[in-house]
Amino acid sequence: MLVHERYDKIVLLVNERGSIRVTELSELCQVTEETIRRDLDRLEQAGRLRRSHGGAVSVKDQQPEIPYFEREIAQAEEKKRIAEEAIKLILPKDRILLDASSTAWYMAASMPDIPLTVLTNSIKVAMELSGKEKIEVISTGGILASRSLSYVGPLAERSLDAYHVDKAFFSCKGVHLERGVSESNELQARIKHKMVGMADQVILLADSSKFGVQAFTHVADLSDVDAIITDRRLSQELLMQLKDKQITVTTV
Repeated sequence: MLVHERYDKIVLLVNERGSIRVTELSELCQVTEETIRRDLDRLEQAGRLRRSHGGAVSVKDQQPEIPYFEREIAQAEEKKRIAEEAIKLILPKDRILLDASSTAWYMAASMPDIPLTVLTNSIKVAMELSGKEKIEVISTGGILASRSLSYVGPLAERSLDAYHVDKAFFSCKGVHLERGVSESNELQARIKHKMVGMADQVILLADSSKFGVQAFTHVADLSDVDAIITDRRLSQELLMQLKDKQITVTTV
């Protein structure tokens, strides 16, 4: 069996079963477990499956990312107001992280040219900040997700291990009171999960349409979020429930 044929067989088996262990793949493909582990690493880097402890799981049922230009215009006015409010939390010489959301891009567009270090996995954010001389921009690198113009995958995730930031600003697909923050795409969810864990302060930027939504992949529990900036359409009942969870909520 040629290598590319084995890759196709592995992906087919993972998709058919949902998940499968290394030992079983080794028997079915008649190669060593070490070879299977290397195969799984390469297939994960290509976005064809996701590694799990002792095996791999399918990514075939994930919802596709919404193209960037569509996200850019959806709830645009609310996102711009949220971005302007988020900028008020930034102090000179802060080290901050901006994700690949359209709200983060609005932040970058309005960011004053003050001494800052900005870490991002977003091409659009990096480009927007490139003309601001006092802001040092660090890009993660990784696999380019063309629909969101962002870097994802193991390389992008590992690059975050080298850094710690004062504040992380990120958005999401859904915010659910019990089930937490979620994303429609596994690779985006994984890098955002890493971002949440590397900041002193975690700020979620989410317009009211995101609340009550549970998307495909879990990103973080609400207990991991320090503050939420949203719009005025959020119900008073939800506001009170979020404040009961000791989350600072700002509406704009």
